[in-house]
Amino acid sequence: MSVCIKDQIQNMNLVIGCTVGCPYCYARNNVRRFHMIEDFAKPEFFPQKMRLMEKQRPQNFLLTGMSDLSGWKEEWREEVFAKIKENPQHQFLFLSKRPDLLSFSTDLDNAWFGVTVTRKSELWRIDALRENIKAKHYHVTFEPLFDDPGQADLTGIDWIVIGTMTGAAGRKVRTEPAWAYSLTEQAHALNIPVFWKEDLIPIMGEENMIQELPEEYEKVLEEQRKWNSRLSK
Repeated sequence: MSVCIKDQIQNMNLVIGCTVGCPYCYARNNVRRFHMIEDFAKPEFFPQKMRLMEKQRPQNFLLTGMSDLSGWKEEWREEVFAKIKENPQHQFLFLSKRPDLLSFSTDLDNAWFGVTVTRKSELWRIDALRENIKAKHYHVTFEPLFDDPGQADLTGIDWIVIGTMTGAAGRKVRTEPAWAYSLTEQAHALNIPVFWKEDLIPIMGEENMIQELPEEYEKVLEEQRKWNSRLSK
């Protein structure tokens, strides 16, 4: 049975707002609906949320669910990195569509830096990720896919995620099975785990779903199960 990625990785929206301006952005719509900040194009930092990192129960966290790392101020990033270093029990993920605007190095063992690729013309983002961010872990999210990305250079990438457009637009634009299978074959040839998001079930079929996590994430989930087992006794 397939699983929902949100059950494996929890959002911690330390920054809300994004300067990229994607027309399909769900985060911008949510901000408008729930009045989270005044202007989505002007990212705001909520450092008090970092208290969640102090929990000893291990967790996989996505820190850019409602922002883009390229829009974070350097001082925000450094404050968050310092907190991550203090809490090695967790794994932390970052995503960006503008890696060309980033330039930094980090030796954090539990921080994963990735880019979103939605079409073949955006494959340059993977190159920019490796060139501009010097880190121990890289990942790529192919979601939503608007065309066949073709051959992707996944050298040095540690995980890929594949998804499709959701909501009303998903009836018009969707990830084709051949695209997902091609990316998966390319990743597996390099021993890279692949996770198909649950929104691909109607397209790929429940029986064909591939939902692999990096070993580091699996260890976190195993520790969670141990914690839950002890609490239930």
